[in-house]
Amino acid sequence: MTLPARKPDWLRVRLPAGPQHEEFQGLRARFRGRGLHTVCEEARCPNIFECWGQGTATVMILGEVCTRGCRFCSVTTGKPGGVVDPNEPENTALSLAEMGLAYVVLTMVDRDDLDDGGAGHVAKTVRRIKQRSPELRVETLVGDFRGQRADIRTIVQQGEPDVFAHNVEVVPRLQRPIRDARCSWDRSVDVLVAAKELGSAITKSSLMVGLGERREEVIEAMRRLRDAGVDVLTIGQYLRPTKRHATVERYVEPSEFADYEQAGLDMGFMFVASGPLVRSSYRAAEAFLSEEMDRYGKRRKLSVLT
Repeated sequence: MTLPARKPDWLRVRLPAGPQHEEFQGLRARFRGRGLHTVCEEARCPNIFECWGQGTATVMILGEVCTRGCRFCSVTTGKPGGVVDPNEPENTALSLAEMGLAYVVLTMVDRDDLDDGGAGHVAKTVRRIKQRSPELRVETLVGDFRGQRADIRTIVQQGEPDVFAHNVEVVPRLQRPIRDARCSWDRSVDVLVAAKELGSAITKSSLMVGLGERREEVIEAMRRLRDAGVDVLTIGQYLRPTKRHATVERYVEPSEFADYEQAGLDMGFMFVASGPLVRSSYRAAEAFLSEEMDRYGKRRKLSVLT
């Protein structure tokens, strides 16, 4: 399929201006001042100006070098050599406490060079965040830890995040050409099942489309995730970070995203965010917090770090 020379209108992103631009610059300076990384920058997320302009971001820990090399991701691939910043949990907690936000997505690079895949570091970071900001809801968006149940237990039971997220990324047929050879769809589903069995109240995953999958494959992948007990699902358009990465096969129409959202809700997902610019943390926080606040009868403007 030959793609149009320009992206369709629904994929155009506005550049920040005025107060939104100032907030964007302020957040970037704050993160860099503490030596923190955001997946927003590393993965070249198209929503970075909108989210940062509203004071929102997704923090990436365990450094900026991933031991895996997926063909959709622009995060640097290499050999971290077991190096971990011992100050990162405290610096992350301090930065978030200064922002006074309600929800944070804490994600990570894969660290196959560490015995526990970085699980202990993630759990420690979550604990530090909650100690400094008891009201802050924490979601952990983590790797597969090579399927080691003990490492998943560390995240769930020692870190006690409010939401445990792990992304399957693409439909099963496209796993091998798109994800690193050390990843697998079955293992990813097993990670989500294990997290639920070990005590995670809410689990979440994400799918990218536009890589050559068929509609029926997306629906089947959604059904398998729901059968695994996944509560929250996000579906978004794959956008090629650079010419070295996998090509976009097609731009999925907004109406098709709407169909996926309805199909997911019909399957019983707690919440489905499905749209061209949706990413794995997009809108999930608002859904989770809104439900919590409705339950307790609270009404206030949400400041959400997603």
